[in-house]
Amino acid sequence: MFAEYFFDVSDKIKAGQKNVLAVRIHQLDDPGLPAPPQLEAMGDFYLNGGPTGDIGKNVTMLSSVGWDWIPEVHDRNIGIWQPVYLRTTGKVIIEHPHVITDLPNLPDTNLAKLSLQLSLSNHSDKANSGKLRITVSPETFSGPSFTVEQTIMVEANSSKEVTLNSTSIKQFVLNNPRLWWPNNYGNPDLYRMKIQYLSGNQVSDETSFAFGVRTVSSSASTVNGWVRREFFVNGRRVHLVGGAWVPDMLLNRDSLRLDYELHLCRNANVNLVRIWGGGLGETDDFYESADRYGMMVWQDFWVTGDTHGEFKGSPDYPADGSIFVKNIISTILRIRNHPSLLVWTGGNEGHARKELYDAMRDNVASLDGTRPFIPSSSGYAKQPAGWNGSWPDNKPAGVYSGGPYSWQDAAAYYKLANAGKDWVFKDETGLPSQPPYSSLPKIIPNLVPDPKLPYPLNHTWGYHDAATGNGHYELYYEAMKTRYGTPTSMKDFSDKMQLVNADGYRGIFEAAGHMLNDNGGVMLWKLNAAFPSVVWQVYDWYLQPNAGYYFMQRACEPVHIQLNLDDSMVAIINRSYIPQTDLMVEAEVFDINGKSLFKQSQKSSLKGSDVKETISLAGILASQQGILLQYCI
Repeated sequence: MFAEYFFDVSDKIKAGQKNVLAVRIHQLDDPGLPAPPQLEAMGDFYLNGGPTGDIGKNVTMLSSVGWDWIPEVHDRNIGIWQPVYLRTTGKVIIEHPHVITDLPNLPDTNLAKLSLQLSLSNHSDKANSGKLRITVSPETFSGPSFTVEQTIMVEANSSKEVTLNSTSIKQFVLNNPRLWWPNNYGNPDLYRMKIQYLSGNQVSDETSFAFGVRTVSSSASTVNGWVRREFFVNGRRVHLVGGAWVPDMLLNRDSLRLDYELHLCRNANVNLVRIWGGGLGETDDFYESADRYGMMVWQDFWVTGDTHGEFKGSPDYPADGSIFVKNIISTILRIRNHPSLLVWTGGNEGHARKELYDAMRDNVASLDGTRPFIPSSSGYAKQPAGWNGSWPDNKPAGVYSGGPYSWQDAAAYYKLANAGKDWVFKDETGLPSQPPYSSLPKIIPNLVPDPKLPYPLNHTWGYHDAATGNGHYELYYEAMKTRYGTPTSMKDFSDKMQLVNADGYRGIFEAAGHMLNDNGGVMLWKLNAAFPSVVWQVYDWYLQPNAGYYFMQRACEPVHIQLNLDDSMVAIINRSYIPQTDLMVEAEVFDINGKSLFKQSQKSSLKGSDVKETISLAGILASQQGILLQYCI
């Protein structure tokens, strides 16, 4: 499903006549046993990937068989899901260009070096001596362009590998380059490279793409017995905040919707989206928008613990390993030039059998070589002894899923963050997330609760994920009722649930933020929705944010003030690299009637990527009940 295919149809096209392309589509070799609809609270995660996980026999979008956040797709999304192009060329074509940017003097970024690798394939019976022309120009800013040319001979019916670098091309040394930075760390500036091969005065083939001048790397260290992964862009540490991205249930996103969703992510102050391993390798439009918005991309390969033997399924899946390897290679070649791509992983909460695991790791090293590979997006995946670890450091992944996925009191996240353990890098946590009331009638036309089920559920709610395993929704509802009172109407229910959303998502990101330099990041399960759902999302399928979106946005802002729920200290956090001086911190506590009980201000400053505790509210909060709190910076 994830490989690109190219066919030479030169002898099939009839010039001046009507030409027709006919496509035969076959069903999957193994459609897999589907997950049954979630109509009531049905137990645990056996639904994920179907009861046996046998969808994993295929190289496909594994979630189309059904998960605890998406019903089964009856045809398993067979068919053509990316655009089909008809293109014309001369006899010599350009294949697989790979631009590599290097900042050799880090932490000094005033000089960058480019290199370019590509193949030229001659499809004629005669040798061809032509010009390879490369033009580099600013894409997102104003500045000068440059063009270089090389005369290259390509033998008849053969391919030639070409490598150009700053040693031989002086223009490939960039002084004071404009760098690509992640969201809120700087501008995601882009250049464009146009590559042409000219045979005589005729352009035989041409391609162009945007790229960013940047480097990425990672490191792993052990903290109290837990391996912690950290990431660096342009030599500087980035604290990852974001979440998982799942495909549209019917692969029905277009470029406009993709761009709008990534615009929502950018405006939420997150800096990373994770392409989850049971989904797909996203479309070219997705990565292009991520490049423009400074959204780093965490790319899982197509393996899950629910289909490849960690929980269900088998390590013998997929049945044809050569197809899986072909998809690995094609995907790396397709997206490796995107500056947004931060890291490759071997799958979600599981790992493939050894020859396929090695194929992922080795091809990332040989075909990309510019960004790390980690074994899995989870601490669940325990690799057998003797297997290689991450590339290039050969260490464990150092990232951990496992939730919690149900509602938690916001203070609970501080206990988790303070304890470290699997929160030294938490790549999956979240909570049920009621959409705004305006979306609810579109999702559940019959809003009359079933008296045999917890309020407000009926079977339609369950189909839209309210009845996921382990009682997630029941805990969520009880938290709302305890804090804000029994709902008097469905609108009252949805409105009060927004307060629960807000408190939960704020708690996740503020708890991780107050340990900014002690954990590598925190990521949600999940950011978006595959279909109209009522769980695990900060904006719904209709692109309406819930209150959690706005509180996450505030918690992840570059300079933020918060009340730490572990020690009642007012803390200020600087996520940016820019020092903040001459800050005035103010905190005021009111009783429920608006009477001021406590007020204090304090001057402060912050270094780049810094956290500082300022005013203690422990005493006044311990002595009062029914109070309001305000703090500002």
